[in-house]
Amino acid sequence: MTEYTTRVLNTVRTKNAHEPEFLQAVQEVVSTIEPVLTAHKKYEENCILERITEPERTIMFRVPWTDDEGHIHINRGYRVEFNSAIGPYKGGLRFHPSVNLGILKFLGFEQVFKNSLTTLAMGGGKGGSDFDPKGKSDAEVMRFCQSFMTELQRHIGADTDVPAGDIGVGGREIGYLFGQYKRLRNEFTGVLTGKALNWGGSLIRPEATGYGCVYFAQNMLATRGDDVSGKVCTVSGSGNVAQYLVEKLNQLGAKVVTMSDSNGTVYDPDGINAEKLAWVMELKNVRRGRIKEYVAQFPGSQYLEDQRPWDIPCDCAFPCATQNEINGKDAETLIKNGCKLVAEGANMPTDLDGINIYLQSKILYGPAKAANAGGVAVSGLEMAQNSQRLNWTREEVDAKLHGIMKNIHENAYHHAHEYSSDCTADFTNYVAGANIAGFVKVADAMIDQGLV
Repeated sequence: MTEYTTRVLNTVRTKNAHEPEFLQAVQEVVSTIEPVLTAHKKYEENCILERITEPERTIMFRVPWTDDEGHIHINRGYRVEFNSAIGPYKGGLRFHPSVNLGILKFLGFEQVFKNSLTTLAMGGGKGGSDFDPKGKSDAEVMRFCQSFMTELQRHIGADTDVPAGDIGVGGREIGYLFGQYKRLRNEFTGVLTGKALNWGGSLIRPEATGYGCVYFAQNMLATRGDDVSGKVCTVSGSGNVAQYLVEKLNQLGAKVVTMSDSNGTVYDPDGINAEKLAWVMELKNVRRGRIKEYVAQFPGSQYLEDQRPWDIPCDCAFPCATQNEINGKDAETLIKNGCKLVAEGANMPTDLDGINIYLQSKILYGPAKAANAGGVAVSGLEMAQNSQRLNWTREEVDAKLHGIMKNIHENAYHHAHEYSSDCTADFTNYVAGANIAGFVKVADAMIDQGLV
């Protein structure tokens, strides 16, 4: 590493020693953008790394709420407004017991570059709470969301900060949050994305992250004259992203053999076809059940308790569950078992050891900030529709999503081959390409706007 990047990383480690996820994300970005920092000294002269690794604003607040028995509970709420150089802060809200400031800073930092890659005018932010909606009644979730928004509404707005959903925040939660915002502010604006279709939502938004990840994988495969048709695919997760990713893979002729949740993995060697996927969606979205129930419904499948899917042979792997679900050993196992492509539907699902193994093995690897940018891209399209008081058709939005994912791929591919020395005619370092492409746009905007 150069003296500049070493110095910045040491400073970031000292300031944020208790935030391993954030440090991991910063190291992954900084270590790959060195060629552009060396080629263009203006970034060092303007202290861009020092500024871009520090959130513009961090908001933390208490969220008091009462359960159905009248007992009072207190959770922590957060919003990390990381960077607004190219547009209003944009990024999801996560409700999960694991939420803390370090995780949200990692997610917000990643969001800055992901949003930059979409070519839409969106900055980066992230927020949420350590509240767990699992097992809570609708009334309890509503009371929590109303309390959370009572504070958050002071800090967000259609031209300031536009949150969306993430883990634990789906259509139900977005509805309660939006209703409270409207009640307190007396305005109907596009302040949240992921809304229901009949009050400002966009077609394709629920599907966008999963669909977009498959579109990005198709673009990677096309560089080698291939596509996903006929490929055996392993998928982790069984939430929104995994569900629609499996749906799109099925439509394109792939064979998906796994899905999972936090308790284990189901392996179906016959494939999770459209009928089986519909059952999984009803299980997870309506009954809020556990994936292990799959094996009783579909004989011939197996339930692998406390296991992830990465030991199962596949052509393509799509991690869609959570951060750091693939480590170095998992990555080695995937490649040993014949995996030729990994496209990330979750945020940072592979740790640094695993990423290095992908790159050394020269498989097709689509990092999260590029491969799962479809969700925030369609959130940006939802914002545009809200501003115009219009609703585009499903075909229009899907075509725009197709185009955005193709542009993200081309942008990452171009920057990788311009700056990364390990790229060849047969291999593209999409990690470097995505990081550099996302960084350059934001960094140039920061320079243009002065020391703010």
